[in-house]
Amino acid sequence: MPTPTVTSRPREAKLFRNNRSQAVRIPAEFELQGDRVLIHREGGRLIIEPIAKPTNIVELLAEWRKEPPLSPEDLFPAIDDTPAQPEDIF
Repeated sequence: MPTPTVTSRPREAKLFRNNRSQAVRIPAEFELQGDRVLIHREGGRLIIEPIAKPTNIVELLAEWRKEPPLSPEDLFPAIDDTPAQPEDIF
């Protein structure tokens, strides 16, 4: 379903805590499709955009191509792999 392009008047929304995250209660008239969004800051504004799910494999591959490639550090993060010290058991 395409997102309407109608501009609406600002409306106050409630902020609350959900475990350790802050959440916002979105009024019904601003409801977004799907179950995931992109969120980013532009100065003092917080921008929330719906993520359109690809409808076929070509769209999915095109979306993946837009994302920056992962670095080796992202794929294989450094881990503390120091061996355990031997201990006497007798």
